[in-house]
Amino acid sequence: MLSKLFTLFALFFIHCSSQAGEVNVAVAANFTGPMQHIAPAFEKVTGHKTIIAYGTVGKFYAQIHNGAPFDVLISADRETPARLEHDGLALADSRFTYAIGKLVLWSARSGFVDDRGEVLKHGDFRHLAIANPKVAVYGAAAIETLSKLGLKKHLQARFVLGENITQAYQFVATGNAELGFVDWSHIYEEGREAQGSYWPVPEDLYPHIRQDAVLLIRGKDNDAAKDLLTYLGSDAAKSIIRRYGYDN
Repeated sequence: MLSKLFTLFALFFIHCSSQAGEVNVAVAANFTGPMQHIAPAFEKVTGHKTIIAYGTVGKFYAQIHNGAPFDVLISADRETPARLEHDGLALADSRFTYAIGKLVLWSARSGFVDDRGEVLKHGDFRHLAIANPKVAVYGAAAIETLSKLGLKKHLQARFVLGENITQAYQFVATGNAELGFVDWSHIYEEGREAQGSYWPVPEDLYPHIRQDAVLLIRGKDNDAAKDLLTYLGSDAAKSIIRRYGYDN
């Protein structure tokens, strides 16, 4: 499906198609920035309309099981799409990796976070923002990081839980938390980092964040849904994704 030849053919087909459709997409909150650029580009090429909901993959999983009207899931992990496929709620062989995510410890204050993350051990801070680890992939990655550093128990009383990674970022951006674990794409765009200071968390401290997309059963006969997945794997979309610091 995602070979270069097939992608080129499919893009040519959808570009020439005169029948525009509509696709309901569940998108992981960490992918908000790239999707805000990908969606209009996709709509311009295809004429299709995208209706997007942003949130945590844990909640999306429950909502899809309860009949939520999504055609496509663009997830923050690989496990949730795989579970939906196993549950018979996503199409086998439609799942693919569109990005590799990265975890960052960030503060809106310049010079507050050092380049080794020692601030977690010795810094003067009252609040540490993370996404809810029960439903958010990056929150779970933050907890794994703290556990491997031997700091989870010590810092637990300072946690400020965001419903998703975007809310965790907002806690730090607004000064309600001195620092927090966010995804790289929230502080990196067009090759520039956001103001403040940050520590890219070494990848051996948390599970590999492979982000997969999948066609859901509801979208199996929806050409707009299929075309969106094809576009997500195109060079045009990959270029946007890389501008937000993801690997793909």
